[in-house]
Amino acid sequence: MSSWRFKLLYDGDCPLCVREARFLQRCNRHGWLAFENIAAPGFDATRYHTTQAELMGVIHGVFPDGRMVRKVEVFREAYRAVGLGWLLLPTGWPILRWLTDCGYEWFARHRLTIGKIFGRKCETGTCAVPPAKSEII
Repeated sequence: MSSWRFKLLYDGDCPLCVREARFLQRCNRHGWLAFENIAAPGFDATRYHTTQAELMGVIHGVFPDGRMVRKVEVFREAYRAVGLGWLLLPTGWPILRWLTDCGYEWFARHRLTIGKIFGRKCETGTCAVPPAKSEII
């Protein structure tokens, strides 16, 4: 059995994502949160039964049993693993869960622009969010 309780799959080429990962690493006193850079050379998304584009679209996290979560649930679990779960507890309440997930989706689509506003850029261009798939009716 692994010593980590949750693994954060983050985009190491996204300055905002790296900033959050570094904050969580500093708080990770017990080592219960693991980190994996999905932009690292050799990273294989198929290990998680998904695609690179899907992982780049929204944040994902993995439990030791292989179960994956996405969006704000990832932050709730990551913060819980480092002992700060109480900070995000309200985002799991029924109405707030929906609102925070919608807000996060908007943020994920615009993270590069938001990063530029705050003086952070994606230097490699690999952290671009894939366009939303159009639905055929």
